[in-house]
Amino acid sequence: MAKTTLTKKINLYGWLFVIPAALFIFVLNFYPMISAFLLSLQSGRGNNLKFAGLKNYARLFEDEMFLTSVGNVIIYLVIQVPIMLLMALVLASLLNDPKLKFKGVFRTMIFLPCATSLVSSAMIFKSFFSIDGIANTSLIALGILEGPMSWLTHPIWAKFVIILTITWRWTGYNTVFYLAGLQTIDRSIYEAARIDGASARTQFFHITVPLLKPVILLTTIMSTNGTLQLFDEVRNITNGGPGISTLSISQYIYNLSFMYNPQFGYAAAVSYAILVMVAVLSFIQVKVGNKR
Repeated sequence: MAKTTLTKKINLYGWLFVIPAALFIFVLNFYPMISAFLLSLQSGRGNNLKFAGLKNYARLFEDEMFLTSVGNVIIYLVIQVPIMLLMALVLASLLNDPKLKFKGVFRTMIFLPCATSLVSSAMIFKSFFSIDGIANTSLIALGILEGPMSWLTHPIWAKFVIILTITWRWTGYNTVFYLAGLQTIDRSIYEAARIDGASARTQFFHITVPLLKPVILLTTIMSTNGTLQLFDEVRNITNGGPGISTLSISQYIYNLSFMYNPQFGYAAAVSYAILVMVAVLSFIQVKVGNKR
């Protein structure tokens, strides 16, 4: 009987600790999500909203600006994420070498871009690729360009600058994950492979990559999620231009809410479109990763 009473008290105290955190999570996370979904079912300008059912979601398939923003984000995703993750994996492998000197310095230098402000890094690259920026000055000095190139007003090169900015900032972040995963791998596996005559390339593709599969899957999902929600770099470097050739989905949501006549209901519907895309891509990546 005494044991039962003590168990009940322990359970009661446990719930007393859990309930405040659960309430905070609900108020700060789930309630806004539910409110945003209810808002996505309404249409109108500003505060003059009325129930519209699924009209906002049907409008997505006819909205050329939304479809263009989705296409832009897919280009960023397909090109930038694989390059960034491969670079992070190679850098982590190099930094994990026990013979490497000044490892702490190199690790700090690689992670440092991630510690910079998003706005600051975007403005730095914007200045680099301006008409009189370092990129044009260096390329002209090397004889690659005859005159200054307008990087940020060209539809393709503007995307290149954004991809370069994202890669520079987030490669170090993913390197930390891979480096942590590499340090859990027993070094005797690599020693045995070297004794058997395996080259560094063979060790990388047949030992490092397979053993880091869970970490690679995690970083792929995180990077996909981050790229689909890309905002700061696009907003500060090109503002979606030239035209809408670099517009991201998140910036389109911002424009719908604050730049155009406020369309909060449709902006909420676009936000849920991102949620669906993230969920679908994450599901596919997990399934493919588990099969392999």
